[in-house]
Amino acid sequence: MSVTRLWSTHPDDLAGLDGAALRERFVLSGLFTPGTVTWGYAHDDRLLIGGVIVDGEIALEAPELLAAEYLLERRELGLVGLDGEVTVTADGETFTLANQDVVYLPVGTRDITLSGAGAVYLASAPAHRRTAAAKAGKEEVEAVHLGALETSNDRVIRKYIHADGIESNQLVLGITTLAPGSVWNTMPPHVHARRTEVYLYDGLGEEVLVHLMGEPEKTRQLLLHNRDVVVSPPWSIHTASGTGAYSFVWAMAGENIDYTDVVGVNPQSLR
Repeated sequence: MSVTRLWSTHPDDLAGLDGAALRERFVLSGLFTPGTVTWGYAHDDRLLIGGVIVDGEIALEAPELLAAEYLLERRELGLVGLDGEVTVTADGETFTLANQDVVYLPVGTRDITLSGAGAVYLASAPAHRRTAAAKAGKEEVEAVHLGALETSNDRVIRKYIHADGIESNQLVLGITTLAPGSVWNTMPPHVHARRTEVYLYDGLGEEVLVHLMGEPEKTRQLLLHNRDVVVSPPWSIHTASGTGAYSFVWAMAGENIDYTDVVGVNPQSLR
């Protein structure tokens, strides 16, 4: 088990970071390895991000830096199926994860194992009260259609863990899928000063994606590839354009779980 730490960064620091340093501060690559859980720990809102390619059976254990007896001693967890079919067993209760299914496990869940064959993405945030374990399938959740092909941002947003969906403490999670011919996500962009957001880009194949981050008037770009993860601090926009359509898993944690708690940014003000 390995863990990469992403330390908090002041927005004024971005101007002095070259491309390599920018990636070191905000990007996680290579999370998905057969039979091994790989973690990233973002000090912004204490988000714990992980990935694994299941081939058989593997237990989810607490990384040493959590100083916890077990992974969800003080945390809640969302598990996202990316491909294949994986069985999640949590304290004796079982759930099946297929593509774009989500399982939520509450604080206090002690024993978690994954079995089967497939890729699973993990997003965890601190939690203070126990809720209920739950599963939501791709076709069961609220789906919102936004954008248009004419503006290259025709997309469907599926919300799984949120105030009106699976109940959580502070974790909010969903999946956005772009239609063929569309490449822009989260355009026009926004910021949410009370929450950190993490994007996992999936379905890119051999395509490339340019992710924009930073304060609206001081944006920087990151070139990302399939299943790269990027952390967006509360002061940063998060929008991107790819050379082909894709999906991305968005996970947030912070002071509230209000999905609409955002401040919009006029694209004409971006610099």
